[in-house]
Amino acid sequence: MSNPTANWEKVGDRFYRKVKLYDAVFDQDLELENYLLTGAPYSGALALYRDAGKLHNYRGTQSARSGIDIYSCSGNLIRRINWDKGSICGLGWSQDENLLVVTEDGTVRSYYDLQGDFTQFSLGFGAEEHKVKACRFWPSGFVAILSNNHLVAVTYHVGRPKLLAIPPEDEVHSWAVIPPAYTLSRSVEVLVAIGQTIYVVDSSDAEDRVLPNGPFKHISVSPNGLYVTLYTQDGMVWVITSDFQNKIGEYDSKAKTPPKDVQWCGNDAVMLAWEDEVHLIGPNGASLRYYFDGWVHLLPDIDGVRLITNDVCEFLQKVPDCTEDVFKLGSTSPASVLLDAMDQLEKKSPKADENIRLIRSNLPDAVGVCVQAAGHEFDVHWQKQLLKAASFGKSILDLYSSDDFVDMCEMIRILNAVRDYKIGMPISYDQYRRLTSEKLIQRLINRHQYLLAVRLSDYLRLPANQIYVHWASEKVRNSTEDEDTICSAVVGKLNGRPGISFEVIARAAYDEGRSHLATQLLNHETRAGKQVPLLLSMEEDEIALDKALESGDTDLVFFVLLQLKKKLPLASFFRLLTNRPVATAIVESSAKDQDQELLKDLYYQDDRRVDGANLLFSEALHQTAPQTKVDKLKLAVKLLGDSKDPTSTLYSRSYTEAQMLIRVQASLDQDLDAHYSGLSLNETLLRLIRTGYGKRAGKLQSDFKVPEKTWWWLRLRGLVAKRDWGEIEEVSKQRRCPIGWEAFFNEVLGAGNQKLAALFVPKCTGLTAQERSEMFVKSGMVGKAGEELVRVKDVNGLKELRGKARAGEEMEIDRMIAQFRSRR
Repeated sequence: MSNPTANWEKVGDRFYRKVKLYDAVFDQDLELENYLLTGAPYSGALALYRDAGKLHNYRGTQSARSGIDIYSCSGNLIRRINWDKGSICGLGWSQDENLLVVTEDGTVRSYYDLQGDFTQFSLGFGAEEHKVKACRFWPSGFVAILSNNHLVAVTYHVGRPKLLAIPPEDEVHSWAVIPPAYTLSRSVEVLVAIGQTIYVVDSSDAEDRVLPNGPFKHISVSPNGLYVTLYTQDGMVWVITSDFQNKIGEYDSKAKTPPKDVQWCGNDAVMLAWEDEVHLIGPNGASLRYYFDGWVHLLPDIDGVRLITNDVCEFLQKVPDCTEDVFKLGSTSPASVLLDAMDQLEKKSPKADENIRLIRSNLPDAVGVCVQAAGHEFDVHWQKQLLKAASFGKSILDLYSSDDFVDMCEMIRILNAVRDYKIGMPISYDQYRRLTSEKLIQRLINRHQYLLAVRLSDYLRLPANQIYVHWASEKVRNSTEDEDTICSAVVGKLNGRPGISFEVIARAAYDEGRSHLATQLLNHETRAGKQVPLLLSMEEDEIALDKALESGDTDLVFFVLLQLKKKLPLASFFRLLTNRPVATAIVESSAKDQDQELLKDLYYQDDRRVDGANLLFSEALHQTAPQTKVDKLKLAVKLLGDSKDPTSTLYSRSYTEAQMLIRVQASLDQDLDAHYSGLSLNETLLRLIRTGYGKRAGKLQSDFKVPEKTWWWLRLRGLVAKRDWGEIEEVSKQRRCPIGWEAFFNEVLGAGNQKLAALFVPKCTGLTAQERSEMFVKSGMVGKAGEELVRVKDVNGLKELRGKARAGEEMEIDRMIAQFRSRR
């Protein structure tokens, strides 16, 4: 059984431990001193690129070929990216494990999946002309320094490069960045050592901090952004606050040559690295030295530093407080006593009970500390021992929530699974909490560790659809089997699983030039909104339109039609609409408001002459010049000319008459100095009669063959509106009226002329005496009304009439009633 404190070293009043993670990381022939090496945050992948400024042993043409190698921390090669795009001046990682490569001419590539796929942009701001000298990265961005000392900052979620304030153009001895999350301005700040001092550069200003004892050969910022390490030319190490107000401590390295690298180990210690020697400097100048057999690279993280050599990958960190509380030599803390009690219990010693009684009042805290210490352990044996101790302690307690214990067991299983050398992700407890389980699974997906990713998703009760989609996408890209076999394998594996997007898989197939496979896969996509855009980009226009129509989503159909209209010739576009009435109706509805020329072409293509003529007629109505209206109507008549359809003939005749009416109205406008244009035929006739041009109206009635009843109604209303009672009286002398004399009575009475209205009552021979009597009453002639009732001997009617009579008329009605009774 290993001693848990065997790898501990005391620095000042704190302990640090160096945990061996993996052996035989790189081939012994790999000269790490000749390579740039950088690691992704949270124990992510390693990227190696041969330093062009150093000499190499010749190992044949294969080794001479330039490339970026991506490894796991255990030394497994994940991907080799061939590189021929110029000299690399910056190599770094984002917190999402995207590899950033910055070339001398300012070109930036972001490799987003560890498999060689990338996006690219340029820094601009003169980078191509002045060249990039170096880059400094933080988890969500980087800063590039040009040869003229201009600083260009890039934040990944913004994407657009930004030029910072311009520092002096003197030689830059060293520089570092403070991430935006740790600055008061919430924008990146750059610390630049120029001359004897340091400038703080942000987006608006380059401020001289006026520091003595320069020049500074190294600058390093702590992970929390609160402290800055400065390495002077004479070998002194200063630790100051990042606002340059307080000096925390100093250390004399007594080294004649400056270190090749200076990094922070967590937020409490600083590391100086030479070729095979590392100094760890703690608070108050306390230090510790480590020696290695070969070249060592420092890869800082939030809670420690990875040490990479050809032989080993180690993790150096401050011993967590909970771990120190449990394992520190001579510790009498409750957690330490609980662990000892567990050991005594396994030995079946009664001392276990004595230990429990000693810490009974502090037992809940002891259990919690053991649980936390188990999470921080890398050794599986001590993980188990600590969890056993915690389980033993909580079994004694009457009331204790096991949630933290269960969560920690779950987390430790996950951490141990990804720390396996086959995976090579030695993530710590603090790093995992910062990274989150979803992003850890995404890292496994990018490494093609699909089985483990699925198991972790199931274990954590997270959706696994993204994993399956990524697996299928890689299969359609890289499989050498025939397309039908690939499709069957993918569909058989994924069909019926919730949340699977076959559109993403089909797009991957299409990008690889496998159009037939893409089409087959899209048939299994249930969401038309996902199918259609890809089908359009694949030039499968008819299938895209049919899928949109099947979905019943008119907005989607309209989108497809809009895209097809943009890219297809008009004839081809109309052919697609053939036998698709819904699509045709949508085009027609849209074109009515937006593109009437397209509507004309559509009607012509479909030989819909009446609809085309109606469209011309509608355009004619919106014209102001009479001749333009006539020309439009002529086109409509011409369009209908060859048709033998009765409906077309009727429309053609109507449009011809409309031309005649437009000409007549133009003539009337000119002759009568009045506005007739735009009126209907009936309105024109009515206005002519009202204004005293009855003869012109009569001629129009004859020319346009206006029906007799219509003409009489128009004439009546025109004369009434004109109050031409004499003409109306002349009309009353005629024997026949096509619209009935009741119409004359009602119109004249409505105009207030009771006397003239009464003239038409006797002519209403088709009405009953009672109805004529009522008409006389309305005309104010009660006597005449009574005579009508006497004629038909309606005594009851006379009695009702007496109730309507005025004072002078009652006697006459009484006389009629008495006369009628005397006759009886």
